[in-house]
Amino acid sequence: MPDLIASMEKALEAFSAGSVVQPVRTIFDIAEHHAFFGLMPAYLPSAPALGAKLVSVYHTNLAKGLPSHLATILLFDPETGALAAILDGRYITEARTAAVSAVSVKKLARTDSSVLAILGSGVQAHSHFEALAHVRRFEEVRAWSPTRKNLDEFAAASGARAMASAEAAVRGADVIVLVTASPTPVIDDAWVKRGAHVISVGACRPTQQEMDPALVKRSRLFVDSRAAAVKESGDVIGAGAEHIIAELGETAAIRQTADEVTVFKSLGLAVEDVVAANLALQRARAQGIGKTI
Repeated sequence: MPDLIASMEKALEAFSAGSVVQPVRTIFDIAEHHAFFGLMPAYLPSAPALGAKLVSVYHTNLAKGLPSHLATILLFDPETGALAAILDGRYITEARTAAVSAVSVKKLARTDSSVLAILGSGVQAHSHFEALAHVRRFEEVRAWSPTRKNLDEFAAASGARAMASAEAAVRGADVIVLVTASPTPVIDDAWVKRGAHVISVGACRPTQQEMDPALVKRSRLFVDSRAAAVKESGDVIGAGAEHIIAELGETAAIRQTADEVTVFKSLGLAVEDVVAANLALQRARAQGIGKTI
C-alpha cells in the first residue's frame, strides 16, 4: 500500500501537469438493470504505461452475492500496442481508490488528525481503513452504515467503533470518508467541525449528491480531474465549477489554515488504474507469478 500511495501521487501530478493522454471516460446506462458500463483508457509516456479499464456497476449484484463493481484492466506494450496483460480490475480499483484518498489526507488533512469516521461498510470502507492508516495515526476510528449487519461485520474486522447514526460518527471527526452507494446526501453540513477533511467517493453521476450542498459550498473543494468533475459529479455541479480550488495533483492542493474545511471529491481516473495495474504487472514479473497465455 505505501508503494501504491506513492505511485498514485506521482500519477496525479503527471495528470495535472498535462503529461497523461486520457479522455474523459465513456459511460452509458444499462437502464433495465439500473446499472452502467464505463470505458477508461490512458497512456502515461513517462512510465511508460498504456491500457484501459472496462468497468460495470450493478448494485443489484449484492443481492446475488456478487460484487457491485466489476472490472477488467488491459495493459498493452507501449512500443508495439500488443496486449501485455489482463488483470482483475475489481481489487485494483478498490486499492487504488483508497490510495488516492490517502494522498488527499496527506496533502489536505490536519497533521494532528486523530479521529477517522467512515460512512459505509463495503470493500471501500475496508480499503480506506487500511490505506489512511499509512498517512495519519488515528487514535479512534468510527463507522456507520445503514445496514446494521454489514456495519457489525466491518467493525469486527477493522476494530472500528460501530456508531448508532451517521451524525454520531461524523461529529468531532477530523477525517470523514463517504463510501456509500447513496445517491442522496448522507452527511449534513452542521455535523462537520471546522478543520475537518472530507473524502467523497460515492455519487459519481451528475444526478447524484452524496454531500450536503451547504458543506460543499463552505469547504475548499479539490478534485482529481476538473474536466471529469464538472461533467460527472452532482456534488461539484451543484456547487459550480468555479468553486474548485485545484486538482489533487496540482501544487495548489494544500491546506492553508487549521480551521478550514477541505473536501476531496474522488471520481477515479484511468491513469490511476493503468499505473496501479502496471505496478502489479512489474511485481508479478519480478516474482515470477501470473499465468502466461
